[in-house]
Amino acid sequence: MNIRRTVLLGGIAIGTLLGCKQENIEAASPQRVEGVIYVVRDSLVESILEATGTAAPRLAADLSTRLMGKVMSVSVKEGDKIKTGQFLLQVDGRDLEARSEGLASGLDASRSQLALAESQARRMKSLYADSAIPKATLDQALAELDRAKAGLSQVQSQDAELRNIQGYSKIVAPFSGKVVSRHVDPGMMATPGAPLLRVEDASVLRVSATTTTATARNLSTGSLLRVRVDGHEVQAKVEGIVPSGTGNLAVVNALVDNRFDSLSSGAVATLLLPRGKGLVRLVPKEGLEREGDLVGVWVRTSQGDAKRWIRTGAERGNSLEVLSGLSEGDSVVLRSNHVVRN
Repeated sequence: MNIRRTVLLGGIAIGTLLGCKQENIEAASPQRVEGVIYVVRDSLVESILEATGTAAPRLAADLSTRLMGKVMSVSVKEGDKIKTGQFLLQVDGRDLEARSEGLASGLDASRSQLALAESQARRMKSLYADSAIPKATLDQALAELDRAKAGLSQVQSQDAELRNIQGYSKIVAPFSGKVVSRHVDPGMMATPGAPLLRVEDASVLRVSATTTTATARNLSTGSLLRVRVDGHEVQAKVEGIVPSGTGNLAVVNALVDNRFDSLSSGAVATLLLPRGKGLVRLVPKEGLEREGDLVGVWVRTSQGDAKRWIRTGAERGNSLEVLSGLSEGDSVVLRSNHVVRN
């Protein structure tokens, strides 16, 4: 009986030890992620500086008037496409028409007075040449002629100014584009300088971004750049480079073709500015995992695969620059699926 109990206890102890050993073996197995191994290496590529700016329409205008009057009609609404010279808005200018009629009468009177003064001056010159009148009489006739000329010139200036102001009663499109905002409706009062409509031509976008003068020296007017707008990477042409006036900085202006209206006006844009060749670390996009604003990769080590958070930079085709978080020689797992095995 004692022998049987001893054998039974010994078997239980051996089974327990074997079970513990199996658990230790399973616990010691490193975590592995299925996928292809990519070894990080420093690569010599064109160094890129990302400069952030805004994609604004090259042509934009806030339309206003120099008149104070009631808005008679508005023929467009927000979002409408417009053509150069198209009628947009009418401001009441009937009081100007009355002033214009008065000036027209003044012009006729001034012209008649000038014609009379010219005739009188010619007659006085002829009489003076025959010594029939004194020099003072001739001088008086010539002075009257000068006053008549000055009077006509003054009335003509007033008429031209009035005609110019009358032009502001009828608002037309300065260029082809689109109405992006409308600030008045018929019956409202228009005041001088207050915006009535805003129109834009977004067929060409201007991206303006600030960078260092050292980077700007690598660029020239007309050179081509890459730019990201609305998540799309497109081509841009450098329009000009302007010193910012604040330290060692410059503003780069680049134009983007948007004739098909595929990019949003006012969107955040990023110019990819070349800085010469340099060493960068790249990782394929397929090896990245995103959690909110965080970007991570699975790195294989002797202790198993571990997720590591990294900071990324510019895109390089199907890869991203790694600014921090990975060292040369690290093994990154390009996962074919999301299975993690022990």
